[in-house]
Amino acid sequence: MSGMKRKRSVLNVKQKLEILQNLDNGESASTDAEDVLNEGNTISHSAALQSVETLLDYMGQRGFDYGDITTVRKICVDIRQEMKKQQKQRRIADF
Repeated sequence: MSGMKRKRSVLNVKQKLEILQNLDNGESASTDAEDVLNEGNTISHSAALQSVETLLDYMGQRGFDYGDITTVRKICVDIRQEMKKQQKQRRIADF
């Protein structure tokens, strides 16, 4: 399997801007991000985590509302928990 390449998708600039615009309009960040990620694309947990952390950096620089930043941080926690869950399942399967 080491020779196989996995297709990875990440949020493009347009998708990130749409989420930021929705945040500016007072909409929920987690729902918007999930909708974008579930549009038929698969994305690795590490790529998703990197995108969300980039979004957090941007939000911090732009002075976003604390509640919005907290919501995005929750997404990071959720991604990390899912990563750990899948790693545990892989270890069990490999055993």
